Amino acid sequence: MNKLIAETKSRIFEGIMPMDLETMLGCIGYHIGSYKKGEIIAFEAENIRHVGIVLTGAVDMVKEDLWGNRTMIVRMRKDELFGETFVCGAVNTSVVTFSVSEDAQILFLPFDRVMNSCTNTCVFHHQLIENMVRVIAMKNLELMRKVEVVSKKNLREKILAYLSLQAQLHESRYFEIPLGRIELADYLCADRSALTRELSKMRDEGIIDYDKNMFRVF
Repeated sequence: MNKLIAETKSRIFEGIMPMDLETMLGCIGYHIGSYKKGEIIAFEAENIRHVGIVLTGAVDMVKEDLWGNRTMIVRMRKDELFGETFVCGAVNTSVVTFSVSEDAQILFLPFDRVMNSCTNTCVFHHQLIENMVRVIAMKNLELMRKVEVVSKKNLREKILAYLSLQAQLHESRYFEIPLGRIELADYLCADRSALTRELSKMRDEGIIDYDKNMFRVF
């Protein structure tokens, strides 16, 4: 079995032993794609037939409007899943673009083969289906958090909501965020320069402190 697959800690494979995982993947079929930063895995309006699991690197879910304004909805890193929202519905057309933000290797699984037990009715395949449902539920929760952040009235409130969420996830007031300034501006639907100015003001006022991606909230 591929070394990267054997080492993945993706929640979709929880409870499945390595020897069973190899058998299962051989049954449902899979392929691995390699991508460079900036490459597109799938464009908006493209039909999606596979779910992707990030083995290395990072992938952004991106939405663009008619004028080319770009909003990053969420970033998927190692062991995270993407594409499941579109392949599990009646319509397989993606409403977002999946763009590679860091050189990546992606494990692709055919969704119809994942969600339908094979003729051997393997116990571990049933576990895979249960895991898939849990992962989809967790991704929906993550998107709800994003909506909570970007629905705030102004940029400062958005920043505070995002940092509060990160502090809760890290269970600490001192933490590292996973986004650089450009990516954070995209995530917050804000101008990068405005974001930089507001962060500086908040630091001067003693609300936060930061060094690159390390933040402290007071």
